[in-house]
Amino acid sequence: MILKIAVLTVVGMVTGGLFLLWLTGERWRLMRKSTWDNIKAHGWKDMLNFKSLHSYIYMRWQVQYMKATRWLVIHSDEGARKKFADGYHAKVITHDQARAVITLNRNIPLRDLEQVIPYKTARDLVLTYPQDIAVTECRCRVSLEHHCEPTQVCMMMGKPFTDFFLEHRPDVTRRLDQAEALDLLRQTHELGLIHTAWFKDVMLNRMFSICNCCQCCCGGTNAMMKLGMPMLASSGYVSRIDIAKCDACGTCQKACHFEAITVDTTAAVTWEKCMGCGVCEAKCPNNAVSLVRDEKKGIPFDVRVMV
Repeated sequence: MILKIAVLTVVGMVTGGLFLLWLTGERWRLMRKSTWDNIKAHGWKDMLNFKSLHSYIYMRWQVQYMKATRWLVIHSDEGARKKFADGYHAKVITHDQARAVITLNRNIPLRDLEQVIPYKTARDLVLTYPQDIAVTECRCRVSLEHHCEPTQVCMMMGKPFTDFFLEHRPDVTRRLDQAEALDLLRQTHELGLIHTAWFKDVMLNRMFSICNCCQCCCGGTNAMMKLGMPMLASSGYVSRIDIAKCDACGTCQKACHFEAITVDTTAAVTWEKCMGCGVCEAKCPNNAVSLVRDEKKGIPFDVRVMV
């Protein structure tokens, strides 16, 4: 109890001090500009409920944050897991949808997104013209002793997040122009990685990152596959096999991150498991796989038709 009171007192003093700095407009000389910009972007309400502090910890110590999150998720009950997923989740997006987000030429306000993003957070958001894009290390990968390569596959979208990573983690972060971002998407798509758009309540309740994920390292995919947590929402598409073209080579089965494809005399898709990422479609050597729109899977996160 004494320790708890002491921790709450320290946190309260720090938060109160930051709040006063925000009110007066002064900058603490030891605070980096991107830290201050992050605090201002959140506003005083997020200071009082500790969201801005949570955001700082999340971005500043991502590897440690991910390790702690994995432990907490494993040792939590089902109710706590669902609550966690509501505030930190992703939408699977196809390669074309990811390209469309990167090539936005204006801000797009989106409302009533229950079918697109079925979570309380991120139902109302503004997609910001992505003139600021930075790629940084994947926190999921580097938090594991044995992980996949490459590690620089997480694309941070918009200020203040891009500036924060560039200033605090310059050794593993670099700014991308639009052409470089599109090239990174192409490279990861060819590697068979899943494009995911991430949302987090302490990251201004908006899409802050496009990550290019693998099933073996991605914390969200692992939580969904192994613990049944609703971390990922379907793209709104499902894979369809053209039996006439399929020669049962098994390439699609090996490429699927969600264990949705089985192969016997031909390939078959388990509808419930398919997230519509399109990896199997890209990998099939016979063009026997295609993505088809399925209303039961939700509405695609396609900014080209959301304006």
